Amino acid sequence: MKLRSKWYLILGFLAIVSCDPNRFYEKNVDFANESWSKDSIAIFEVEITDTLTVYNVYLNNRINGQYEYSNLYLFITTQLPNEQLMRDTLECILADPTGRWLGKGFGSVWSNRIPYRRNIRFPFTGKYTFYVEQAMREEELKHILNAGIRIEKSTK
Repeated sequence: MKLRSKWYLILGFLAIVSCDPNRFYEKNVDFANESWSKDSIAIFEVEITDTLTVYNVYLNNRINGQYEYSNLYLFITTQLPNEQLMRDTLECILADPTGRWLGKGFGSVWSNRIPYRRNIRFPFTGKYTFYVEQAMREEELKHILNAGIRIEKSTK
């Protein structure tokens, strides 16, 4: 009976996790020792086959509650299928002015999904590569567990 209950629990969890109809792509990169080196670039490759669909792009991050700043600056370089490069700087606000962490928390871990681009269409079919690097002027940015990208179909 216990084995059967475990299987039901696992199947229920998988059903909940897989039921995200708007998600087109999502991947996160974990950082060893909760430390993001300034030389470490998170790379995400996304294959786009539809130039008519409207998407929202988000940057994910998870931090430990001991993170020393209220924000996180990122450099995002996007390489389009035609080899053109676009580079942006994004400030991710992680805490309010009183120091209370934003996002979703569990224990001492806080997750954020920061809007990067809303209601966009990718102009070409093919492989888009997103390069994400921390821009906090720290050799090792401590208490960062991971960073990622999420692309979802817009509901607008």
